[in-house]
Amino acid sequence: MGGFRARRRGGVTARFAASQASIIRALVSQVEELVAGPAGEGGTAPGPGGSAPGPGGSALGPGGGAPGLGGAAAGLGSPLDDVAALLGNPGPDAPPDDPVLARLLPDAYRDDTEAAGEFRRFTEQELRSGKLAAAQTVLDTLPENGGRVELTEQDAQVWLRALNDVRLALGVRLEITEDTAQRSQDLDPADPRSAYLWVYDWLTYLQETLVRALW
Repeated sequence: MGGFRARRRGGVTARFAASQASIIRALVSQVEELVAGPAGEGGTAPGPGGSAPGPGGSALGPGGGAPGLGGAAAGLGSPLDDVAALLGNPGPDAPPDDPVLARLLPDAYRDDTEAAGEFRRFTEQELRSGKLAAAQTVLDTLPENGGRVELTEQDAQVWLRALNDVRLALGVRLEITEDTAQRSQDLDPADPRSAYLWVYDWLTYLQETLVRALW
């Protein structure tokens, strides 16, 4: 099945068939489109029945200009709101409605909704931008028709994060649990879920070979 291996001169390398490259690019593009959507909304997440959008999607910048110290900040209700105004456009304070996005952009504090909301306001846009940049790195370094991929250690770590995002998204859509391996053996090969479970296992393998190649 191949996988990643370390290069003598540093970094890692792997070779992908055209079909393998197509799968990775399609799934990464879907995650990219989902993450690039408005907070709580988005495009088609990877999963049975989903279509693969193109590699488009734009990074979410901080949005808007930072207001001056006077005027706009004067009527805000708390110091945190003042900071948000000075930084520009704060993000949402509630987790996304889409379960895949909620998995990709989790609350920082599970037992403290208020603290989680405040933390999310100042970090979600940056987290989205990081995930978009990781997805774009994969699309930029993986040829559409497959072939050899050679990555620096830095790009390899970015690949690791992007592959993990795809696995998380698939895991939510496929409802991956501890007994998923057993359930997958019982699936009819014609069931579309069987193909996605195979892809999930393959992505897990790729991640493992990438980790071993790096460390």
